[in-house]
Amino acid sequence: MAKINASSLEVILFVIFVVYVVFQPRTPPILAGLIDTPVGTAIVMVFAVYLLLYSHPVLGVLSVFVAYELLRRSSTAIQYIPTMLSQEKEQPKVDAKVKSFNPPAERTLEEDVVAQMAPIDVSSDYVETGFKPVSNDVHGASPM
Repeated sequence: MAKINASSLEVILFVIFVVYVVFQPRTPPILAGLIDTPVGTAIVMVFAVYLLLYSHPVLGVLSVFVAYELLRRSSTAIQYIPTMLSQEKEQPKVDAKVKSFNPPAERTLEEDVVAQMAPIDVSSDYVETGFKPVSNDVHGASPM
């Protein structure tokens, strides 16, 4: 039988990791709140990479899997309350205030001219003209 070169700390950590993966305990909300932040995620990832590089290879690979599971379980353990709900209640008041800042809508000269010109009368009679468009030398460009 081959002897495994692992310290007692590595063996204890291995047993804790296996218990965490097999029994799937819920992450406490206090711990999940700390882990589910950018700093907490970075600390968990640094710890997993450290174990991957400087401990027994089996423990290192298991630590990466446990880190993934810890991050996944921590993100689902916290129920986020959107802050938009509180802002939606105040939105009608803000809309009324902003609307009061705008001047009353007046018709501009351009709108008056367009209103007099539109709609254009479309008839089926086409006027034939003697004008024929002439194309200059296109310098090797393809015709359209």
